[in-house]
Amino acid sequence: MLDFASRRQFLATLAAGLALPKLMEAKSPKGMPPLSFSTLGCPKWDWTTILDNAAKWKFSGIELRGIQKEMDLTKRPEFSPSRIAQSLAELKAKGIKLTDLGSSAHMNEPDSTERTKQMDEGKRFIDLAHALHCPFVRVFGDKFIEGEPRQTGFDRTVAGLKELGEHARKSGVTVLIESHGDFYESDTLKRLMETVNLPSVGLLWDTHHTFVSGHEKPAQTWAALGKYVKHVHLKDSIPKGNDRQYVLTGQGEVPIRETVQLLARGGYKGFYNLEWEKTWIPDLEEPEVVFPQFAKVMQEYLAAV
Repeated sequence: MLDFASRRQFLATLAAGLALPKLMEAKSPKGMPPLSFSTLGCPKWDWTTILDNAAKWKFSGIELRGIQKEMDLTKRPEFSPSRIAQSLAELKAKGIKLTDLGSSAHMNEPDSTERTKQMDEGKRFIDLAHALHCPFVRVFGDKFIEGEPRQTGFDRTVAGLKELGEHARKSGVTVLIESHGDFYESDTLKRLMETVNLPSVGLLWDTHHTFVSGHEKPAQTWAALGKYVKHVHLKDSIPKGNDRQYVLTGQGEVPIRETVQLLARGGYKGFYNLEWEKTWIPDLEEPEVVFPQFAKVMQEYLAAV
């Protein structure tokens, strides 16, 4: 773990050896569809395999959410000061962008000691994103605390986003809160964005969560939150008892085609990202099946816009 001094030295080392351009929203290389996948879906793959398969199946972006089950990306050797230039060169050689870094930091943590750890993780990920020319870092609001007024948790989440947003402001990185946990309703998320009111804080729209948990139609969510959406998660599912079962894209009841075409027609400029949760659910279908199927279906959806 990098402490404050080490973090600054880490960035100084990189700046001396790399030209760090101003970070912009992730864009797909010319001629490539703006498709990406989360490494949450391929927990057995090493860095080289991730890049090789992304290129083979014509993905132009990768969302880093752990590599080989190490979820703290700042601990991965590929992103150490001695290796990071090589990793950037490997991405460039494959024509692949990093869409975002998926941290586990959650903003509604009441315990002061644990909250400090969450903020530190968020800041370390922001610093790493800057070094990797990656525009976004994902964080969570997480769950409201049982027995505590929701407003208290809301205010605590606002404070966390403001702290990380200020840390990110001069780096060009944008902090994205995901529509996840208890933060899945458009009204709550819109009020959150309006209250934080920082250009360095935006929204990652988990389209499955707002549809399944929030019972919102895509057009409803987009109308309320579209101006804040910088990145999206896509996955399909069907009911299974009191839970859900993830299925191949287009084979469930989540309106992915409708969502994708709504985004494309609505001026969305980011990536269409598959979040396949195999790290958490090992029995899910293998990425060698799921990823190329997603790419094929998404190309069809986007071609019809």
